[in-house]
Amino acid sequence: MPRLPPNHHSANHNAKLTTTSPSLGPGAGKGTQCARLVKDFNFTHLSAGDLLRAEQDRPGSEYGELIKTYIKEGRIVPMEITIKLLWKAMREQGERSGVKEGGRFLVDGFPRQMDQAVKFEEEVVPSRLVLFFSCPEDVLLQRLLKRGETSGRADDNIESIKKRFKTFVETSMPVVEYFDKQGKVVKVDSGTKGVEEVYAEVKGVFQGVFKQ
Repeated sequence: MPRLPPNHHSANHNAKLTTTSPSLGPGAGKGTQCARLVKDFNFTHLSAGDLLRAEQDRPGSEYGELIKTYIKEGRIVPMEITIKLLWKAMREQGERSGVKEGGRFLVDGFPRQMDQAVKFEEEVVPSRLVLFFSCPEDVLLQRLLKRGETSGRADDNIESIKKRFKTFVETSMPVVEYFDKQGKVVKVDSGTKGVEEVYAEVKGVFQGVFKQ
């Protein structure tokens, strides 16, 4: 396993580096909402799932087969790998933008379990806000099966989806509860509302927290 990156940020630097984590079951529409938040609030969107799939397919990756197996089985990839990939992506974005200290990051699909949440906040940066999009499981299932018709993703099949639902309830919900006790969680219903209605609610929250 890779070693986690050392935390080079002082308390003041951490205040400049803002992370917001959308948390929800698979298929609840976080990608759609993230794209709009990036546009309206100047965030950099980092999808943990996309980073893992890219690493899985990268020629010569020492973690490719491991990641592929974990994703196919609906299991959570070891946190050392995911945090390393997120840290690398954040650093590279800073280099591209010329901002070495600070920036706004929308971290999508992470953390998924308690050790990830604690380690990321200790080693990288504390989150500013956690978005929790609630959605009934039967709605999520239909959305994911529909997506699987064109996505080409190995985990968009009914067996993997049900494993992911089970993993989310058992390991990710405690993370939501952990941040909720810190007053960081904003809950939004994404199951019974349309995309526009959901985003209007989310945008209202962000306007109260972040300047456009």
